[in-house]
Amino acid sequence: MFIATNRLFVPAERAEEFERHFRDNMRTFLPGVPGLLRSTLLRPTRPDQPYVSTNEFESEEDFRAWVASDSFKQAHARNSGIARHVTGNAVECFSPIEDLIVTPDEACA
Repeated sequence: MFIATNRLFVPAERAEEFERHFRDNMRTFLPGVPGLLRSTLLRPTRPDQPYVSTNEFESEEDFRAWVASDSFKQAHARNSGIARHVTGNAVECFSPIEDLIVTPDEACA
């Protein structure tokens, strides 16, 4: 598995429109991306924190292919609605060393 995150800094007055555009882009451009397992947008709990977009891929190669794709370029174009709301961002990539999934029964034990 390969995980790419993007910390997205969005002014509070642009947050609602940013979220709407981001969700629309996810639904339009991500279905069918080879190797994409999951995509999540996390809303900050404090105004000084960024949004975090997390994309989980089967491999780094799948991630790199997506970044090179026309779909990626369309989703990230300045006129896509997302980029114009972001005042800064930071992409980080990870290879997990542990992945623990807790079932509801285990969490209550």
